[in-house]
Amino acid sequence: MGLLNLIGNIIWIIFGGFLTCIEWILAGLIMCITIIGIPFGIQCFKLASFVIWPFGSEIRREKTGVGNLILNLLWIFIGSWYIALSHLFIGLFFCITIIGIPFGMQHFKLAGLAFAPFGANIVKS
Repeated sequence: MGLLNLIGNIIWIIFGGFLTCIEWILAGLIMCITIIGIPFGIQCFKLASFVIWPFGSEIRREKTGVGNLILNLLWIFIGSWYIALSHLFIGLFFCITIIGIPFGMQHFKLAGLAFAPFGANIVKS
């Protein structure tokens, strides 16, 4: 991992990454209360690990099948709105300054991911 990725991740954790990671973990815990919600909870935990340390990793989409499509549609109705809106608002806040633009762009990417998390794989870049 490069020094810039390390510095970016440390700044990310301090300025909102930790709080958004907690948001994903809480969503995962709430989803795991029911048996039906366990796949959603597992996906939330997987994405929480990406949200806490995003620089140096990237999201790759696999070819989605019917199962991923159905799970993503259910996820939109169940729990994506509040996570996506929080990433959107935090991203807009960061984009006010030039220094915050990379962090804002990362939040915009996470907002899109919050709408369709199934079929997304985290890969170290």
